[in-house]
Amino acid sequence: MVVPETDPLAQLSLPPGFRFYPTDEELLVQYLCRKVAGHHFSLQIIAEIDLYKFDPWVLPSKAIFGEKEWYFFSPRDRKYPNGSRPNRVAGSGYWKATGTDKVITTDGRKVGIKKALVFYVGKAPKGTKTNWIMHEYRLLETSRKNGSSKVNLLHYF
Repeated sequence: MVVPETDPLAQLSLPPGFRFYPTDEELLVQYLCRKVAGHHFSLQIIAEIDLYKFDPWVLPSKAIFGEKEWYFFSPRDRKYPNGSRPNRVAGSGYWKATGTDKVITTDGRKVGIKKALVFYVGKAPKGTKTNWIMHEYRLLETSRKNGSSKVNLLHYF
């Protein structure tokens, strides 16, 4: 008797040894720009969720692919309806920006920003720092055609 395959990775029909390690430029140009423009992907490798509704330790179970790094398309939530400040409250804590933003370029032109975020349990500003780190990629205003999605890379170390 043959047991049906229930492994989600097997259902993706990936070739043996497949690894998904896109560069920052590839994440912005090949994935985020195409997603914002409404293009569909032949291989769904990046899940689409509202990242800020979950604690980071729950996110691996929401991902389509990944073992130590997980990728998500997530809508940008605003702290105030008419403002530009992002709302980064999530689950039992919040994501806090750390370090300096990195400008991502392609063919000599700026296309987006990469921001590092660390998860803190509790309420700001007295939360407790965790080892959960997320890189948030967003398009520059001039690169956006419509919408305001972002790609998030979440990894734990």
